[in-house]
Amino acid sequence: MKYYKMNQTKSNLYIGTALVIFAALMKVITFPNSFNPIIAISLFSGAVIKDKKMAFAMPLLAMFTSDIMLEVFNIAPGFYGMGQIGNYASLLFVTILGFFVNSKSVKNIAGLSIASSLLFFLLSNTNCFLFDNGLTYGPGFEGWASCLAAGIPFLKNGIITDLSFSMLFFGSFHVIQSTYLSKVRG
Repeated sequence: MKYYKMNQTKSNLYIGTALVIFAALMKVITFPNSFNPIIAISLFSGAVIKDKKMAFAMPLLAMFTSDIMLEVFNIAPGFYGMGQIGNYASLLFVTILGFFVNSKSVKNIAGLSIASSLLFFLLSNTNCFLFDNGLTYGPGFEGWASCLAAGIPFLKNGIITDLSFSMLFFGSFHVIQSTYLSKVRG
């Protein structure tokens, strides 16, 4: 039993590392269109990974790795100021949303994936507005509304991307889990 747990921990570490690298590469390769799985990984991590430290670490490491790559390869500023901290915090909130996955049905995952996209959109755009100091969008509620409106094209892309990767991750997990359990039982 102890050997199995050690191998399971190693497997989780390998899978987590692969997901982080995959997410970072997807963000860099598809920049600026951002067809990347980081938000889906946040939701998936919160829903599936028992070790909560690892659940929070995976999306943060994916984002951090991609930011380093964007910077090092001179694709775009990977680190652009204090406002970026809010985007990292937004991923933590999406991971927390994953803790509330009580059913792994397609309907439940799709709903939570869309909720994750909306939550990240609201938090990251509010963060952008707060650190902009009214320079780009203007002050007050109208400035905040303008900032949100400017992010709508990203939201549309985000919903499609997040739904696609959420279905891929949760679907793959279900298939792997079902296959593994049938081998253990059989």
